[in-house]
Amino acid sequence: MFLAAVIACLLLAAGTAHAGTDNTRYSLDRLEELLELRIEDGRLSPQDVMPAILVSAEPCFEASQDWYATRVIELLERSFGDEGLRLCEACMAPRAFVDQGTMTFQTGPVSLDEVARLDEQNRGEAQAARTAIWLDEHRGGVAIRIVDLGTARVLYAQNVDPNLVENDNTQRMYTLSEELERQARGDSITQSFVDIALYPGQHISIDWTEQWGKTNANLSGVTLSVIDPVAGIGAAHYRCIDIVKILVGGKLLMSLPTAVARSVGDVSSVIDPMVTAVAVVRVPFGRSNYGAVLSASTNGQVAFGISLMNISPLPVLP
Repeated sequence: MFLAAVIACLLLAAGTAHAGTDNTRYSLDRLEELLELRIEDGRLSPQDVMPAILVSAEPCFEASQDWYATRVIELLERSFGDEGLRLCEACMAPRAFVDQGTMTFQTGPVSLDEVARLDEQNRGEAQAARTAIWLDEHRGGVAIRIVDLGTARVLYAQNVDPNLVENDNTQRMYTLSEELERQARGDSITQSFVDIALYPGQHISIDWTEQWGKTNANLSGVTLSVIDPVAGIGAAHYRCIDIVKILVGGKLLMSLPTAVARSVGDVSSVIDPMVTAVAVVRVPFGRSNYGAVLSASTNGQVAFGISLMNISPLPVLP
């Protein structure tokens, strides 16, 4: 029984280590993609990073010992270029140095001043390192820091896991903080919708709504209809069902041609009733600006089509 328990523990430990190294490989792939995006959007420039000194590329698992540092160097060279990257093997080792008659022996994390000093001692005639990089493995993935050696400014810092869960959570909390500040300022959020439903009935309309409520789950505003009714104007209100991310609501539209015809007493040319109510359900396609829309009106029109959400006047153009 004891032997079986030991074997089970060993198998579990082996499985955990394997999962850890797989997480690391996928996390490094995600990090490379993130660095590419930050370089493309201008938030991180190779000119601001290089030349750089790699202070630490510390593996967390024994299974990563043979390949982790090499993979990190490959990643950084592909991201920032293959010139100007230096590896500081002495940075994380015990260090002894003499300064003005005093000998100092130091272990543990290295300071930025020490990184700059070690770079000066070993770079020869090359240009001084502009940044220091820490890229270490941890249980859930990898952690990176890029710090300017001259100003100690953090250029980039991120914990990266295979599915970018932590990155997504950080973005969600930042969005929540941003939203609370927006509510405190009283700023509004405008959402626009273009509904084009053409089968089997027809309904085409444009909505401009404002989000409101404690969780911004309510959207209310004005709507213009082109079909069902023809040339209608009115009010719209929707409720966001957060669990399934759909909008459920309706519109109350007044037909302008019918109002004009009745005002002049020509009821023979009336096409639509004076007031039309339309029930609407919108289902977005993932996180895109497009979705499916289903409408049903008191005119007997039931239509299915596409909804364009917060698009530019020419949605086919970037």
